[in-house]
Amino acid sequence: MGDSRTLKALDPRQFADAHFGEPTVRDILAELDKPGRDPRPAFETAHFRDGIETLADLAPAMLLEGVVTNVTNFGAFVDIGVHQDGLVHISMLAERFVKDPHSVVKAGDVVKVKVLEVDPKRKRISLSMRLNEAVPASKPAAPAPGRRAAAKAKAAPKPSGSMADALSRALRK
Repeated sequence: MGDSRTLKALDPRQFADAHFGEPTVRDILAELDKPGRDPRPAFETAHFRDGIETLADLAPAMLLEGVVTNVTNFGAFVDIGVHQDGLVHISMLAERFVKDPHSVVKAGDVVKVKVLEVDPKRKRISLSMRLNEAVPASKPAAPAPGRRAAAKAKAAPKPSGSMADALSRALRK
């Protein structure tokens, strides 16, 4: 092991037989020359952004790096380092029309995503891989019951007509 001169002097054809062909013997000799070398391609991991650890740390339009954890017919789930995977809907996987999400991404892919929306109540994160697109404005929150709702009710136009007048008189008694 590790003695390149001796290993290069060996003829792989001498060691080939019915079970192990010449290519296999060459691979074995190469491994003996450099033991411990991993023949697999380099393993890539996403670099999660420092300071982004919970849903509360996320904001729309943030650009992040993540790892695809699952691909479904409607999109892909991406781990962005906040203990809750975000969804990239099929319509947000690419700038072009995507019929099958599996044609764009696969589990384990490292991808760049943009945060579109965060819903902490439902623990949902909406992501996009269309990085050049503007983030749509967030939906207005429903008014809280209480003073604001009462003020809106007072400001509403009063119903008119004979039936409304009769109901109004009955409620005052």
